[in-house]
Amino acid sequence: MFSVETYKNRRLQLLRKVKSGIILITGNVDSPMNYSDNTYHFRQDSTFLYFFGIDLQNLVGVIDVDNNQEILFGDDLSLDYIIWMGAQPAMPEKAQLVGVKETKPLNSLVSFLQKAINQKREIHFTPPYRAENVLRLSEWLSIPHHQVIEKASLTLINACISMRSFKELCEIEEIEKQMAVGYKMHTTAMKMAHEGISEQEITGALEGISVAGGGMVSFPIICSIHGEILHNHNHSNTLKNGQLLLVDAGCESPLHYATDHTRTTPVGGKFTQQQKDIYQIVLNANNAARKATKPGIPYHDVHFVAARVIAEGLKSLGLMKGDMDRALIEGAHALFFPHGLGHMLGLDVHDMEDYNDTLVGYDEEIQRSTQFGLRSLRLGRRLHPDFVITNEPGVYFIPAFIDSWKGQNKLSEYINYSEVEKYRKFGGIRLEDDILVTRSGCRILGDRIPIEIEDVEKIVNFNR
Repeated sequence: MFSVETYKNRRLQLLRKVKSGIILITGNVDSPMNYSDNTYHFRQDSTFLYFFGIDLQNLVGVIDVDNNQEILFGDDLSLDYIIWMGAQPAMPEKAQLVGVKETKPLNSLVSFLQKAINQKREIHFTPPYRAENVLRLSEWLSIPHHQVIEKASLTLINACISMRSFKELCEIEEIEKQMAVGYKMHTTAMKMAHEGISEQEITGALEGISVAGGGMVSFPIICSIHGEILHNHNHSNTLKNGQLLLVDAGCESPLHYATDHTRTTPVGGKFTQQQKDIYQIVLNANNAARKATKPGIPYHDVHFVAARVIAEGLKSLGLMKGDMDRALIEGAHALFFPHGLGHMLGLDVHDMEDYNDTLVGYDEEIQRSTQFGLRSLRLGRRLHPDFVITNEPGVYFIPAFIDSWKGQNKLSEYINYSEVEKYRKFGGIRLEDDILVTRSGCRILGDRIPIEIEDVEKIVNFNR
């Protein structure tokens, strides 16, 4: 937990931004896996963590803007709970840790909210992403459950985005400290990338490192020889020499701040020439994008820096052809690079996207594109110091996608389909770093996970 003043200052800023009404911030509850007493690992709501900081179930925070009042709703533990789970501080002690003076039982929340509704006061809440909170908000606020998300407060959402986009020093330190665990996860995957090892073994080892390092994984691990499947969570394959292993994995710090890295490794420790060619293009795109990442620059533009490096590199191999300026405008490169360059990172691996990813990544100046590939760019707006973002270009050869475009002869003035066929079984390469935007440019957070071809090969062969 951060200092008391951190949470008090955040709530004060939020109160000033929202200006009137009641701010309702709902913490998460336990969610059962297969029966009520066997629950998934508890993960607190990120908005609640940001403003109230307490990493426990069944809590609701309220900021009464009009009366400058803060209340933490929740209950002290029953004896039955203490027998099974151990003692915890009483509600006033929990509240004191984050600078809240007033606590009330959870069952008094409904009458508190009903009084506000009768007074026709606006109640602000962010869009719930869990069914339990949809139902609770529906009951508390007398809103049909299918209307709860659409009734979320745009005023509160924009206020939260405006605050959480800029990471405080304590947040940056927390994220950077956790980078050492992310580094260990990915170098371990490289060392395990040998014939006969299963994807599941590697995934299990990485999850263990994450837990030992202070927290759960920040998203389900992608560990696959089929890197052309962008979010592949199937871990059933056994590695063979000559394949590429793509690992996209991150961990959470003890305070739930995320890391998110991707590396692609040659199984057996030696890239083929074809693999080296594509790998170097992706690495060049990653490095060029990082150099272009500066305050005031739209990340939309940085995305196109990476896309141009990829397109020119593929042209040099004969996979693309023609005028690359026009090819980029038409989106021909998206056959090989069908996703965006990166996203915000913080308390969520895709930070704040429970609010709405377009609201987080775009604004009135820079609108989200509808073009295939570019529409998947999650962050397009101008960068500012203290943004934490990902930089993750990639090149993929997706057989079904190639067949679809080839069958339509789509953008054939820019794509050499006969050459693309030679890469049909290639897979995919993605290389991702976590970046802090600074006052003069940007920097990689933590020690950079080995990424140069020679360094990656060396780590795979470390124990030989």
